[in-house]
Amino acid sequence: MLTEERYAAIIERLHLQGIVKLQELVDVLGASESTIRRDLIDLESRQMLKRIHGGAALVNEKSLEPGMEEKTFKNIQQKVTIARLAAQEIQNGECVYLDAGTTTLAMIPFIEAKDVTVVTNGLSHVEALVSKRIRSYLLGGMMKIHTKAVIGSIALQNMDNFRFDKCFLGTNGVDAEMGYTTPDPEEALIKRRAHQLSGKSYVLADSSKIGEITFAKLFDLEEADLITEQVPEHWRHLIAQKTKIIEG
Repeated sequence: MLTEERYAAIIERLHLQGIVKLQELVDVLGASESTIRRDLIDLESRQMLKRIHGGAALVNEKSLEPGMEEKTFKNIQQKVTIARLAAQEIQNGECVYLDAGTTTLAMIPFIEAKDVTVVTNGLSHVEALVSKRIRSYLLGGMMKIHTKAVIGSIALQNMDNFRFDKCFLGTNGVDAEMGYTTPDPEEALIKRRAHQLSGKSYVLADSSKIGEITFAKLFDLEEADLITEQVPEHWRHLIAQKTKIIEG
């Protein structure tokens, strides 16, 4: 059986059962245990399943995160508006942290402040910053293939070498009760640490994120200003009670 055929069979079985055991896949697919383990590792890296002890499970959609390419083409006009507003918050001589993500990436062409230093965990951000001749530092650590974000313990240790006037963070969920959330707990750690090391924090979110809750909490709404294109009316009162909203 070809690799892609095994992958299809594994995913089909997961959709039928929710959870599959490693030994079950070995028996059904007629492949070695080491081959099936490699298959599960690869499928997990594609975010098509989650490995668990002795097998695999379907990934909860709330824990899925779109890739950089997919996110680039979502809500483009809103992201440009949000990015322009966020860039205006940067003042001359400041040291700022730019989170990985397409909305923070879109800020870079709009940065007009002079003598700015930027620290980022976004691989895509560095080229844009260098092209604009902005002094920049890229955190070291493990690179997430899917989102091109540097995460992990090395990145956290790296970050402790810096202090920021401001940080600009992306989020996948903005909820009045649950605060700001993101699908990946490891990426949440990086965002939370940047917030802790910053004099002021901003969270950038288009309207599709308002009212959403994903797996890992960053912090409460009142701990950062929200920069967005427009808050839907039915959420505005609840969110405005908790945080300052900067709208386009």
